[in-house]
Amino acid sequence: MSAAERLTMFGAILAHGWALQGELFPGEGMRFGFGFAVSLVIWLAVCFYWIETFYARLDGLHGVVVAAGVAGSLLPLGFPGQHMLVNAGSPGFRVHFIMAMLAYSVFTLAALHAMLMAIAERQLHSGRLTRTFANLPPLLTMETLLFRLIGIAFILLTLTLSSGVVFSEALFGQAFRLDHKTVFAIVSWLLFGALLVGRRVWGWRGRVALRWTLAGFVALVLAYVGSRFVIEVLLGRTA
Repeated sequence: MSAAERLTMFGAILAHGWALQGELFPGEGMRFGFGFAVSLVIWLAVCFYWIETFYARLDGLHGVVVAAGVAGSLLPLGFPGQHMLVNAGSPGFRVHFIMAMLAYSVFTLAALHAMLMAIAERQLHSGRLTRTFANLPPLLTMETLLFRLIGIAFILLTLTLSSGVVFSEALFGQAFRLDHKTVFAIVSWLLFGALLVGRRVWGWRGRVALRWTLAGFVALVLAYVGSRFVIEVLLGRTA
């Protein structure tokens, strides 16, 4: 990425972040919804990608990431529903929220990465590699980056679950609330943990690693974004 391209992307990241900040934090409180949840996750994922370009050549991914950033910045226009979050002024809640969003964002980037690898591998084996995927970094480089992302995101998800227990005990007097969000988050944590162990012990890679990555990501999406989508988009409610 040239200096001009990197600077342009940084400007777009700042603009997107400023717009999100103004909508999510209108004052002392905090508003949130499906469109803004996905937009925030994509924004954080693009931030991680931009930082990663300083350490690895990811030329072929630029177009995909920029397109995702554009879609993420426009998504709240189509899904504007928001609701005020309870206990948003609590420092414990804000720490938990930040950890969760960081984990979701890195896993989103990892899932996108895994899907691109799957398509590139299929085209490579069929001998019909399109120009777009021919410009991607080598599969070994992309696989190394994929597991780096998963390792970082797994640590963040572990901190999210831990802070969630502390936050729940401080506000509700119980250390564990077994709802659908908790169940799907734990399922995702177990899937990604098993993938990292499998990589370390049995050398899992290729299609096996991609399937586990996508399965863990789907469970994580269902933990929050899926529930907000059902409530706001399918049921037409904002709370």
